[in-house]
Amino acid sequence: MPGPDKKGPAAEVREFLSTRRARITPVQAGLPGYGEHRRVAGLRREEVALLAGTSVDYYVRLERGNFSGASDPVLESLAHALHLSEAALTHLYDLDRASTPSGRRTTVTSSRVRPTILRLLDSMTGVPAFVRNARLDIVAADTLGRALCAPVFELPLFAQRGPVDSARFMFLDAASKEFRADWDKGGRRRGRLPAHRDGPGSARQGPDRPGELTTRSGDFARLWARHDVKFHRSGVKNLHHPLVGGLVLPCEAMDLPHDPGLRLTFYTPEPDSPEREALGLLAGWTTTGTVVPSGTD
Repeated sequence: MPGPDKKGPAAEVREFLSTRRARITPVQAGLPGYGEHRRVAGLRREEVALLAGTSVDYYVRLERGNFSGASDPVLESLAHALHLSEAALTHLYDLDRASTPSGRRTTVTSSRVRPTILRLLDSMTGVPAFVRNARLDIVAADTLGRALCAPVFELPLFAQRGPVDSARFMFLDAASKEFRADWDKGGRRRGRLPAHRDGPGSARQGPDRPGELTTRSGDFARLWARHDVKFHRSGVKNLHHPLVGGLVLPCEAMDLPHDPGLRLTFYTPEPDSPEREALGLLAGWTTTGTVVPSGTD
């Protein structure tokens, strides 16, 4: 039975569907409002059932976490009614798999990085890169990636507790708000549900990280309760490095198809940009231990 900090699959389904339902107004859904006073901001259950083409009793059963027998067309109709994004629909399928007693066994998230991927990292000179698993542990990084993320790698928190977990750094260490100049944006991202987490259980193998973060960080608890879901494929990171100062770095992330749960992330600064020069300084620091400004003999 789930403990106080862990929710079972049915509870996750209920919270996910109810939060999505609360965000869609009748007008957005194309339903007449009739100018009536409503006790709920979003859609009622019977309105979702109407939009999804199901009976009210059937939708209530779904929202309670009973997905037994729900077909793909039913879930797709539900996603259409609730205006779910691609990532949110993927998450709905994950919830379906996790909440069905006879569902497929979830894929075990890997933390082992194959030698070919390690060689790829070693070859990425001049580009900060790292591999992270679905639990947000950094499981491998190239030299420049470790230098760029030095505030994360050097924390005693991770020396004592094992893997370098960027979520714990983001929400449990005050240094994160200095390192991540865009902490509000990054915190919202860390507080979202990953779209591919192979059901609610897989993100919680080992220590219950969402449960721990919820009890120890008010920011995380608030963001996690929103049940937002998004793919994290590209973006721009605004960092403040203790040695080279402010950096605005475009980043890309790609899943490793033969390594379930592993994702390669790398930063690609513009040529001849201040960020490119700053990374050059960091690269020099990794070999000499000293940051030498360009143009200095």
